[in-house]
Amino acid sequence: MAGRPQGVASRELAKVGIHRQVLTRLVASGEIVRVTRGVYRLMDMPAGEHHGLALASLAMPNGVICLLSALQFHGLGTQLPHEVWIAVDRRTRRPRLQYPPLRVLRFGGAALTEGVERHRLEGREVPIYGIEKTLADCFKYRNKIGLEVALEALREARRERRISLDTLWHFAKVDRVANVMRPYLDAVA
Repeated sequence: MAGRPQGVASRELAKVGIHRQVLTRLVASGEIVRVTRGVYRLMDMPAGEHHGLALASLAMPNGVICLLSALQFHGLGTQLPHEVWIAVDRRTRRPRLQYPPLRVLRFGGAALTEGVERHRLEGREVPIYGIEKTLADCFKYRNKIGLEVALEALREARRERRISLDTLWHFAKVDRVANVMRPYLDAVA
């Protein structure tokens, strides 16, 4: 547990021979803390900046951090979401998780699998959509997050020269929002 502040899953500890009853005793004695269902960490380990993202990834290993959470991770816009936005396959069951609060979105096909980057957060590889894919998703889900949020992120990414228009256009086609994005891309170009 020493190298991962977000904690370690009880299933990972079971693989190395640590029984769940041992975890219960350690929690009772105050040596470790139960972060959420099935996740434990040492008492003196502080939570990092992206603690919620790491926990959400641990709870939903096939999910991908998306939309407002991905914008915040990439430092775009002014949104500070109180939930972790995560994309999962349409058939994935939602976990029973008290912390962090999750906003689960159902993606399918290439919209789920393309544009995923893996970032090391708190000792764990966390899948997060890249900037261009996140921007295309923002336009796709503009009714959920607001068009102003998508436009602010697009302007900021263009101003800071952090995106490739060809890559952005590719993801606009993957998300089937190319016609929606065209006037906005022309306006900020």
